[in-house]
Amino acid sequence: MTTQSIIIKKQRGKELAQDEINYLINGFISNSIPDYQMAAFLMTVYFQGMTYQETYHLTKAMLDSGEKIDTSVISGFKADKHSTGGVGDKVSLVLAPLVAAAGVIVPMISGRGLGHSGGTLDKLESIPGFKTKLSAKECIKQLENIGVAMIGQSDDIVPADKKIYALRDSTSTVRSVPLITASILSKKLAEEIDALVIDLKVGKGAFFKDQAYAYKLADSLIDISQRFGLQTSVLFTAMDQPIGNAIGNWVEVKESIDTLRGNGPEDLLEVTLALGSEMLMKAKLEKSISEAKDRLKNILASGAAYDKFTEIVKHQGGKLKYIEKPELYDESLHQHIVKSERSGFIDDINSRQIGLLAMELGAGRKTLADRIDHKAGIILKKKMGESVERNESVATVYTDLEISEAEIFDRISNAFNITPSSPPLTNPILGYATKDGISRWSD
Repeated sequence: MTTQSIIIKKQRGKELAQDEINYLINGFISNSIPDYQMAAFLMTVYFQGMTYQETYHLTKAMLDSGEKIDTSVISGFKADKHSTGGVGDKVSLVLAPLVAAAGVIVPMISGRGLGHSGGTLDKLESIPGFKTKLSAKECIKQLENIGVAMIGQSDDIVPADKKIYALRDSTSTVRSVPLITASILSKKLAEEIDALVIDLKVGKGAFFKDQAYAYKLADSLIDISQRFGLQTSVLFTAMDQPIGNAIGNWVEVKESIDTLRGNGPEDLLEVTLALGSEMLMKAKLEKSISEAKDRLKNILASGAAYDKFTEIVKHQGGKLKYIEKPELYDESLHQHIVKSERSGFIDDINSRQIGLLAMELGAGRKTLADRIDHKAGIILKKKMGESVERNESVATVYTDLEISEAEIFDRISNAFNITPSSPPLTNPILGYATKDGISRWSD
């Protein structure tokens, strides 16, 4: 068996055996297989695809490449959520403490932002002192103490995924159903959870813009999850406009704090409640989705979810004064207010364009090695369906960089489409998928 023979076999469209996939993953981790050969394999998978059996073997090989978080020592139902990424997607910051306050154990491994899409770890690390690097032992201790931990992928947890993901990014093979499936599930299975809810973003600002591709990925995720005995469901959520009003790192943390205090934007709240209700149902804490939503709303209103978030910050080294008084946070050197040139209704907000602008302001990264300005970001003053008057503010931009007013105005204005008549309201929850299939899809 050689790496070259395995790649050739896959190039010919043949199914790889478990020992062949194990050979590739183990060899890559031990550095006996060089980057260029793994890159060739990833490109072959990108074009040829994989059967579900191959995808299962790939997921298991990546899972077995490192340590697992042994949550079996903790009593209670363990569940997590994964998002495929979007603009303004701070759902995890609200969802994790909210569901934990309801009694679900939440070991959440998150990622960093890349390109126009933000990352949960970057948002958390905008809180001064917040540590996202915890050992498996530290994570278990925190889960025992407060029932929730929000951490990054360590060098010991699924190291194959970490190494392969960097190569996928540089070889433009990120958008591959089997590779995405193995990447997501290997990390989540390492948490040894009982259930997983996936927020699969669809639309202009998502990695998956079309319905057909979203179907394929959802089917793959659910099928492979079942093979591991993991309860998994997928919610398709709209990403044609940013979630909430804040895009950036600290500005999204601040909006999350507002939401946990009961003053969040409706679309953010709706997606959070939909995901959280599904997690409560899987944990059998409620008998219906409506009852689960009501319970989560009551928890938000009581302040228990906010209190749980402050516990997370405290346990992971963050400075609580910035959570309790966000106004103490440093401000950007430049603030630009963008006003509308005409009156009408917001018919569309191109979230990808907004996300790319936020990245260029310093809020994101083009490569994994880029540094982030946690203060930088954009606050939308208007969302789709809302009316706007001429010279009324539609966005405020925050950055330390020297960018001309004219460029910022052009970039924001081009992302907004204003029409004379009011557009129909859209539901951010597009569809829902389980092992029984797709239950709903609204255009």
